[in-house]
Amino acid sequence: MSGDLRRISLMVREDQHQHLLDSGLNVSGLIRDLIDDYLSDFKITLSVQEETRQVYDRVVANTGATDADLEKYIVKALKELLKQRIREMQDLEKNLK
Repeated sequence: MSGDLRRISLMVREDQHQHLLDSGLNVSGLIRDLIDDYLSDFKITLSVQEETRQVYDRVVANTGATDADLEKYIVKALKELLKQRIREMQDLEKNLK
């Protein structure tokens, strides 16, 4: 851990508080990690469905894969998404003529 720490007050919903207590997480460490991720120039956060999260967790836990291993697949998926969106926009343009 680098740098001095500063105490702050944080308000969370009751259900969030209970879930954090039940999970036994170090909330201060979790929040510091999330802030670091948010402020990083080289990290992204994806919101996914529960099933996708479960698959991700299983793959990482059982193969030792890391986010760095996943990156090339994310780039490929983004390229495919871009191609799809371009096709959709071209179709839209054709329909407007």
